[in-house]
Amino acid sequence: MNFAKEKTTKENCAQRLYDLKCCVIIPTYNNATQLDQVIEDCKKYTTVHLGKSREVSHLMVVNDGSTDNTANILELHPFIMQLSYANNEGKGIAMRRGFKYALELGYDYAITLDSDGQHYAKDLLVFVDSLIENSNAILIGSRNMNQKNVPTKSSFGNKFSSFWLWVETGIKLSDTQSGYRLYPIRAMKDFKFITGRYEFEVEILVRAGWEGINLMCVPIDVYYPPAEERITHFRPFRDFFRISVLNTFLCILAFFWFRPRLFIRKMKKKSLRQAIHEQIFKVSDTAEKKALSIAYGIFWGIFPLWGFQLAIGLPTAALFRLNIPIVFFSANISIPPMIPFVLYASFWMGALMLGGNKGDLRLSQMNNLDVIQTNVYQYTIGAIALALAAAIIIGLLSYFILKFRAQRID
Repeated sequence: MNFAKEKTTKENCAQRLYDLKCCVIIPTYNNATQLDQVIEDCKKYTTVHLGKSREVSHLMVVNDGSTDNTANILELHPFIMQLSYANNEGKGIAMRRGFKYALELGYDYAITLDSDGQHYAKDLLVFVDSLIENSNAILIGSRNMNQKNVPTKSSFGNKFSSFWLWVETGIKLSDTQSGYRLYPIRAMKDFKFITGRYEFEVEILVRAGWEGINLMCVPIDVYYPPAEERITHFRPFRDFFRISVLNTFLCILAFFWFRPRLFIRKMKKKSLRQAIHEQIFKVSDTAEKKALSIAYGIFWGIFPLWGFQLAIGLPTAALFRLNIPIVFFSANISIPPMIPFVLYASFWMGALMLGGNKGDLRLSQMNNLDVIQTNVYQYTIGAIALALAAAIIIGLLSYFILKFRAQRID
């Protein structure tokens, strides 16, 4: 879609929403005192006037089982899209149903904002302009959390959520809790979600990050009323508990599935020789970091947890901010041709550690699993010792080689 370079304005916003196949969704529950004003403000940016009191609007309100005057407020706005149901299901369910309805109507994108009056309709222009430049991204409205009246729990919650998003995806954002967002709903139409309340806004960011959808922040303004005027349906203990359980689940998936899968996918795009050369010699990491990464990979390549070495080694390497490709290459010390030698050396180390002898073991026997099963204790002790010793020796040797090479280049 080609657009003129000028900024989106209130006058052309509705047309650009139409061209971009983007709607605006307001999920609401018992916010009747603010809802009418929020709708009126948004209509100025989302409505095309066709004359004779007829309007076509890209604005949708999802009434999540409100028990106050919300239904009467919505009757005052017959030309906006509306979706209502009897029972309160939670903000996440309201958003999911809104997305589904928008997809059925032919929209590819949806901007969401809260109905409590905290968000300004004028910032729709920011999202539209950003969408033009970033079609495969979730755009999160980044708030100024240092302004007056910002609740302490909101500031803490944002830092808490941002930290766990980084752990789970490796992506750092300045704001992860803002409800003012733009979603590429067409690109996410096949996502299967497991949450339906406030934690849904955490899950959708993590899932999108895992699937290659960009996560970006755009600057917005936000209004926080004085504490006595503030309306919130967030239940501190129950909802925080649900978010914590979700983060625990997502961390497990990230460490044992997402991060290894992402890394292996990237490595498939390059030849092994090219990838090794780029990561060991061309990246700007220090010799210390490279050597530590080599040592860490060697350790997990020998450590006696066959089948789980990379599943544990790669995520923890990311947590320690090591060079993940180097860790991956180094861990391949246990590739099939090397396995008999690693096993044999482990038995030798086990004999040394236990003060016994290696028995009548031969290198040719190391392809026989029965040998390991009958000597499992000796093997386990020896493999752990070998992993530590090899990591230290090869790590130090790598450090001196890298230092020497760097000095020669200089």
